[in-house]
Amino acid sequence: MAEVRIFAGESVTEGNPHKVADLLADSVLDAILTKDRFARVSCKVLVSTGLVIVAGEVTTDAWVDIGTIVRQKLADIGYDLPGLGFEASSCAVMNLLREQSEEIGLAVDRRGAGDQCTVVGYASDEGRGLAGEYHLMPVPVILAHRLARQLTVARTSGRLAWLRPDGKIGVCVRYDQAKPIAIHATVVSAQHEPGVAQDEVQVRLRTEVVDPILGDTGLLQKDTIVAINPAGPFTVGGPHADAGFTGLKVSVDAYGTVARQMDACLSGKDPTKPGRSGSYMARYVAKNLVAAGLAERCEIRLSYVIGQEQPVSVEVDTFGTGDGPDDRLSGLVREAFDLSIPGIVEGFILRRPLYAPLACFGHFGRDDLDLPWEAVDAAERLSAKA
Repeated sequence: MAEVRIFAGESVTEGNPHKVADLLADSVLDAILTKDRFARVSCKVLVSTGLVIVAGEVTTDAWVDIGTIVRQKLADIGYDLPGLGFEASSCAVMNLLREQSEEIGLAVDRRGAGDQCTVVGYASDEGRGLAGEYHLMPVPVILAHRLARQLTVARTSGRLAWLRPDGKIGVCVRYDQAKPIAIHATVVSAQHEPGVAQDEVQVRLRTEVVDPILGDTGLLQKDTIVAINPAGPFTVGGPHADAGFTGLKVSVDAYGTVARQMDACLSGKDPTKPGRSGSYMARYVAKNLVAAGLAERCEIRLSYVIGQEQPVSVEVDTFGTGDGPDDRLSGLVREAFDLSIPGIVEGFILRRPLYAPLACFGHFGRDDLDLPWEAVDAAERLSAKA
């Protein structure tokens, strides 16, 4: 009997309150790294009605104007219009950043990890045979991100000028024997200005957002549930409607419900933090194992301890799809990759301002950015060693 299951992916636009916080945290990080590539940064942001609080720890001699960075990014997102309840030029900005603990600094000086955490990397060839490129990512996640980006494009291009910055996407895909066969449901919740007829919202979001992205996948079926603003008018959104905080969209940043979730967030952290650099390496390893044909589906878990270079644990889970036992592949990973924090930082050239563009639409499987952890340049080497 066929095993049919449903897996979900979610994405949000830049105006979602939690993504506003992520974008601001990474914009502060990028600004500091532009002036001091060896700076240590752990930045968290809280946004609410008329208020931005920037907090955390920083070690650097560089000076950046936090208020200017915050206001410029808010304007870029689209929070520069009156009447939104949260506006770039009028919101209060509190800077509570302080110096990083000297004890943590000494641990990093010894080339150790700047934090303790377990990170997860994932890759799957489930999109093989489907129309389009899925970058060895879970199909629901890729489709959700593409819909969210299309929602932003429809707004910023002026095609749907009545859209506002906040938006959320959900995509549920039906699987048969671990292969996607149909989109079970997709949900588009899009903030819009008051007074727009709901019939227009329904029709235009279907024709401008849903159909252009999902129409050619071969997964959109007659019985697919397409819910657009299912709660009705959505005119109050963003930080005015809900407080946002850095790191509360980990599933959106990573792999949706298909893979285990990490115990650390990504945004606001310099690359000495394994939550950031370790996550990128875990994705790189998993993707190359799948690209090498050593698994159809692969999850990598790396556990780091503060002050130590190497992970204390390396786990490979191929869910029964691997070319041999998982423990043998774990040994291969240790042998074939430099999993140390300094090795990752230097190998991927992470001491540079590349993070703000990653804060929205996912850190993995991106086709709009040239990201070193998305390369499959180790696949041939892995095949030879296996």
